[in-house]
Amino acid sequence: MQEINGFKVSDSVFEQLSFKKEAPKKGDALERGDFLELMIAQLKNQDPLSPEKGSEFVAQLAQFSTVEGVQDLNTNFLNMSSSLKSSQALQASALVGHTVFVDSPTARLGSSGEILGSVSVEKPTDDTLINIYDSRGLLVRQELLGPQDPGEIRFAWDGRTDAGESLPPGVYRFEALGRVDGENMGLKTTLGANVNSVTIGAGGELLLNVDGVGPKQVSDVKEIL
Repeated sequence: MQEINGFKVSDSVFEQLSFKKEAPKKGDALERGDFLELMIAQLKNQDPLSPEKGSEFVAQLAQFSTVEGVQDLNTNFLNMSSSLKSSQALQASALVGHTVFVDSPTARLGSSGEILGSVSVEKPTDDTLINIYDSRGLLVRQELLGPQDPGEIRFAWDGRTDAGESLPPGVYRFEALGRVDGENMGLKTTLGANVNSVTIGAGGELLLNVDGVGPKQVSDVKEIL
C-alpha cells in the first residue's frame, strides 16, 4: 500500500495503470534478468497482426548468453593472471639476499672480497684471458686461463691486483678474450651478484635488482647459490 494525497492506493492499481516503482540501479551493465524482462515486455507489446517469430527471441537470448560467457571468461582469466603474478612475486622475493649468476660484464666487489663468474667458450681457444677494470676504466688485474675447450669455464677473483694489493669494494668490469686461429675474440661473461630487491614493473613483469648489474628478469638467472 502507498499513500498519495492522503489516499491509500494498492500496488495493484499502479500495475493496472502501468506505473512501476523505480528499481534500484545496478550499474550500466545489462544483466540477464534485465534482458529477460525486456524480452517479456517485447512479447506483451508486439503487434498481434505481425507477431515476432520465436526463433528471433531465441537468437537474441543466444547472443546475450555468448556475450555474458565471454565476459565471465575474461574475468576468470584476469583473476588467474593476478594470482599467477602474486605467486611469481613471492617466488622472486625468495631470491633477495641470494647470489645469482647472470650474463653481465660488471659485478660489485663486496665485503666478502670475491667475485665468482664463468666464461662461455664456444670454440677451442689457444689461450684465454680475463681483464678486470675498475670504475675509472683502469686495468687492475689480468687472469690467464690458458687453452680451453668449449664450455663454461668457472673462475673466482679475490679482489686483488696483479701485485697482490686488495682493492676497495665497488663495481668492476670483466672482459674475457679467447685466441682462436691467431685472432682475439670476445667471450661472454656470467658473473655472480647479490639480489638486492624485486620490482614489479608497470606491465606486471618481475625484475630482480642485481647489485652492480642492474635490473634483470627472473628468466635471466643462470644459477642460484
